[in-house]
Amino acid sequence: MFGHEVKAIKTGHVSLKGSFVVIRGGEAYLLNASVPPYQPKNTPKTYDPERSRKLLLNKKELEQLIGKTKEKGLTLIALKLYNIKGKIKLSIGIGKGKKKFDKRETLKKRDMKRDVERTLSGKG
Repeated sequence: MFGHEVKAIKTGHVSLKGSFVVIRGGEAYLLNASVPPYQPKNTPKTYDPERSRKLLLNKKELEQLIGKTKEKGLTLIALKLYNIKGKIKLSIGIGKGKKKFDKRETLKKRDMKRDVERTLSGKG
């Protein structure tokens, strides 16, 4: 990470929406995390706010994550960035995507709930 990225993260100017962690060649990378420039006028012209960033993990942590991602349908998701003693830390979660039938059930429940609310409010 660059110095201006660290300053931006410490002040809370970072978006982890849609970001995830990928393991390539035995190393972990954070993708789709947006870190806007701390001072836009002083930022290099070649700076890409959504570039991939290498994560520093020890061998044991990396092996655990590799084992989890080998399981079917599991993804590493960036949950939270925080600062401890001047170091930037990242919380990583393991998530499983929904299957097609799960999505259909969720849509049915949402529609039924909407219909009930409409009926109770008297607008339906």
